[in-house]
Amino acid sequence: MKIMLVTDAWRPQVNGVVRTYENVISHIERNGTHKFEIIEPSLFATAPLPAYPEVKMVLQPWKVGGMLKDAAFDAIHIATEGPLGVAARIWCNRKKIPYTTAYHTRFPEYFHEYHGVPTRIGYRYIDWFHKKSERIFVPTETMKNELEKNNIKPEKIIWPRGVNKSIFNPQRRRTFAEYERPIWLYAGRVSVEKSIEDFLKLPAAGTKIVVGDGPSKATLQSKYPNVVFTGYKYAEELAEYYASADVFVFPSKTDTFGVVILEAMSCGTPVIAYDVTGPRDILTSGVSGYCSEKLSELCEPALLLDRQAVYDDSTQWTWERVAEIFLDNIVLHPGTRDLRSMDE
Repeated sequence: MKIMLVTDAWRPQVNGVVRTYENVISHIERNGTHKFEIIEPSLFATAPLPAYPEVKMVLQPWKVGGMLKDAAFDAIHIATEGPLGVAARIWCNRKKIPYTTAYHTRFPEYFHEYHGVPTRIGYRYIDWFHKKSERIFVPTETMKNELEKNNIKPEKIIWPRGVNKSIFNPQRRRTFAEYERPIWLYAGRVSVEKSIEDFLKLPAAGTKIVVGDGPSKATLQSKYPNVVFTGYKYAEELAEYYASADVFVFPSKTDTFGVVILEAMSCGTPVIAYDVTGPRDILTSGVSGYCSEKLSELCEPALLLDRQAVYDDSTQWTWERVAEIFLDNIVLHPGTRDLRSMDE
């Protein structure tokens, strides 16, 4: 079976959306029964998004229709609400071709918090984009309820995330003797929507480490000279930072999930976060971490958590299960033979 994936987020971007689809595609394609074809920004002329130069905006999204017309596919999944997603949505609706979508980012809340746009306007766009989708893939029950509260109508499929335990595991822990303990870690995009300054301002003794990059890095590096900024780290090297930290801090309020939370837990590192969708769906309070409206209240309790218990709490999250849910819930063309089993 051939699945078309249309996404505005793809390599070389480093984020949870890209990581999710990379892992799902890897697990679905590994036995050779199914194949993905990806329509993503590198196939088009692009320009850097203002303030986010690593994110490329497609300049000719109308070409998506021709690409889909020429492709022989059994199902189509639209991953993002950007220009490519919009173009694919319009084409599918005109041709009466069923499709599924996904909701990865709380754009209404983001634009409200950082640009003053009323959330009702943001949700009007989300409603317009997803209203003719057969199913919306959402990462958590909380996110499903939030969309329903805002009258987003299509069926919603709970589609969680996973973690690769061959890479992210407690055995990666190192002494990190060059850093004063306790070590407080943030990993991800260094930008305003991640609320990273809430992490940097924490009144916590020891060493704060930021693993990642983004448009705010230079400013924050100058403002917080005692914080260690490493740039992006990948795979085993990233896992060493997770496993060697004493506490992982997830300050974002606008993510719908937070794959980095699972990666930290899988390395045995407790997590503190705001009490918002994502962290509240993942963390078991007092076991793998804590959620609260005040991060500063969580620092000392988190240091006391048992690292083995944190790891054990992560074992339920697997990419194999995520891939199965995706394959079970994509919508096939009428008349397409159902070949969705991953075991064939």
